[in-house]
Amino acid sequence: MEKSMPGRNLALGGIMLLSVIFSESNSSLAVATTDSACPQFADGVAVGNIQSALLNETSGLAASRKNSNVLWAHNDSGDSARVFAMDVQGRHLGIYNLVGVTALDWEDMAIGPGPVTGQDYLYLGDIGDNYRLRPSIVVYRVPEPTVSATQTPVSVDLSDWDRLPMRYPGGVAYDSETLLVDPISGDLFGVTRDRAGEGVARVFRNPAPHTAGVTVTLELVATLSLATEIKAGDVSPSGDAVLLRPHSFSAPSSGYYWTRAPATNLWDAFAAQPCLTPLTNEAQGEALAFAADGNGYRTTSEGTNPPLYFYARQITRLYLPLISR
Repeated sequence: MEKSMPGRNLALGGIMLLSVIFSESNSSLAVATTDSACPQFADGVAVGNIQSALLNETSGLAASRKNSNVLWAHNDSGDSARVFAMDVQGRHLGIYNLVGVTALDWEDMAIGPGPVTGQDYLYLGDIGDNYRLRPSIVVYRVPEPTVSATQTPVSVDLSDWDRLPMRYPGGVAYDSETLLVDPISGDLFGVTRDRAGEGVARVFRNPAPHTAGVTVTLELVATLSLATEIKAGDVSPSGDAVLLRPHSFSAPSSGYYWTRAPATNLWDAFAAQPCLTPLTNEAQGEALAFAADGNGYRTTSEGTNPPLYFYARQITRLYLPLISR
């Protein structure tokens, strides 16, 4: 259903300019305005609840591009090495176990390219370090399984994973709760949580390609002056934007959104001031992921059966009138 807002539709030379919000199904459009140079997103709408009672400390979230209407998620520290599949309303689809892996402190996950061209991989970040004691951290890479959004829940063992160990320069330890994968270059990035109260988040890079079992010393590529600790983040499927989620357990906050210019490095985007995007005040919100088509993002929180929120992107489009002949 399309609703007009008085005074906001502009017809010039037979061209109508409208701003629209993408819905989950793209079956209905609502008119809104975009008065800023920053991209605009609607407030979060609860589209469902996570059904699996076993997924009760959701820390990582990713939207599949291979499997339509499928989300991946994992728990925080204390769980086994497994990922959960669900549909976009939170219906449980299965548990996928990484056989032979011990999870220390999984904090975030992402989807991106890997060794086989055209294959999507799940990247699982065992990168948490609350007390900053770990000499090295690990990201696990596994080919993304095939999942149907209508399947009966399954339990599947995955053994074809790779271990990607890495360490911070100078032997310094950091707590990181955000894992990013650049879909264009394949580079991995970790964004630190500011446990020291310095008012900064550091962005470290592990350049592609990544060889299993080879420890890489990370490269510091950006230092962000932010007022809050960073808990989650994602890169858009096209690689043209980065969104970070701050710590927001007790007060409303906004996401930090950077636009990436064409033919630039991902970290170059951080040189600009971020745009602010809406975030629902969730009890222990630690997960965020762009939608598979990039036209919005999702968040959820720790807890049993927490809501899944969707924030639709508002896109300005030109509509040309039909010309009768």
